[in-house]
Amino acid sequence: MAGGRGSGVGSAAGALQRGPRRRAAAGRRIGRPVAHPADKIEYARLLKHQGTSLGQIAAKTGIPKTSLHRYLADAVSAATPSGDTQ
Repeated sequence: MAGGRGSGVGSAAGALQRGPRRRAAAGRRIGRPVAHPADKIEYARLLKHQGTSLGQIAAKTGIPKTSLHRYLADAVSAATPSGDTQ
């Protein structure tokens, strides 16, 4: 049993070499993939700034309206400084 499969510290160290750390070291992105590319989100912001409706933006970019609400709300909140109430 001393050299059995899955026993000892050596097997745990080998598992780390095969996991996400190895992929990260190889330059691969780990984690959930990006849902919508940054260039499409930026294009959606441009269209919204021009007065295009969310339905039209969704049709042009392929980004669902629910996601557009989130992306465009983040842009509005980032553009307005907090605490500047004149």
